[in-house]
Amino acid sequence: MSYKVALIGAGGITVSHLEALSLMDELQGVAIADISQERAEAAGAQYGLTAYTDYRLMIEREKPDIAVVTLPHFLHKEATLFAAERGCHVMLEKPMALNAAECDEIIEAVGRAGVRLMVGHTQHYIEQNRTAKAIIEEGRLGRLVMINDVRHVPYYRDTRPAWFFEKAKAGGGIFMNLGSHSIDKIQWLTGSRVAQVKAEVSHYGTKGDIEGSGIAWLRTESGITATISQSGYTVVPRNETELIFTGGMLKLLTGQSLWISEDGQYVEVPVKSEEPSFVLQFRDLLRYIEEGVEPSSSMTYSRSVVAAVEAMYRSSETGAEQRL
Repeated sequence: MSYKVALIGAGGITVSHLEALSLMDELQGVAIADISQERAEAAGAQYGLTAYTDYRLMIEREKPDIAVVTLPHFLHKEATLFAAERGCHVMLEKPMALNAAECDEIIEAVGRAGVRLMVGHTQHYIEQNRTAKAIIEEGRLGRLVMINDVRHVPYYRDTRPAWFFEKAKAGGGIFMNLGSHSIDKIQWLTGSRVAQVKAEVSHYGTKGDIEGSGIAWLRTESGITATISQSGYTVVPRNETELIFTGGMLKLLTGQSLWISEDGQYVEVPVKSEEPSFVLQFRDLLRYIEEGVEPSSSMTYSRSVVAAVEAMYRSSETGAEQRL
């Protein structure tokens, strides 16, 4: 069976979805909508899609089986509800919504419509992460006891769309956009949700009203402790997750490499190459649609990521540890 797919939004991340669709016989891209006619037409011409400037009109006319929502965070709920209410299954970019309350509205609407939705938490599908998770689960390094996750990136670059710097539209700054990846990575690798958080953020950015750095301590429901350290100021880029076990260590450079400790030093781990991560995401959505197998990035799971980020902000504002 082939499913018709329409894309809502033609921003940077949309290219990854379009490339994945081009590799899958089960999915047929039919249309794309963006408020920029130029962007919509450029993507449409490259991938053979009908271009629209109004996603509502696109959904009504094309009647796709699946809608891929890649809009700014503050538009996730609105577009998802519109698509679900018209019978579309949904692939929704992360974060699921601006806050947990909006996530609840989406969960209720999707359940009422009887369609399937998954959130594109790409950490679950990147080959280095998947290999690290397999090592954790097989127990060869003993018990996992601690995780340190570090992410530094020039966040205030001029190429980043302006809405990222408005808290009302983005939901926050580096913690909402990149910290949600860290929360997701920690939860997915450990198979356990965040239960406690203590965090602090800073606001020294050159634009907008969002935080530009943050540090957090957290504990999962299974008792594993973790730290998240992120900065978007003048930095040397770094994206590294250190996992400490009772019998060794892993160093995870997501998207680049994976290293395991042997005799007091790191040795690179061969990583099995699989299909592109966005193809694997779509395969999980199809399995959910056809077999009812809920993906790891389910709606309730994805809500937990947003709730954890909200807890980090509350902790910074109040100075108190937050329990979820």
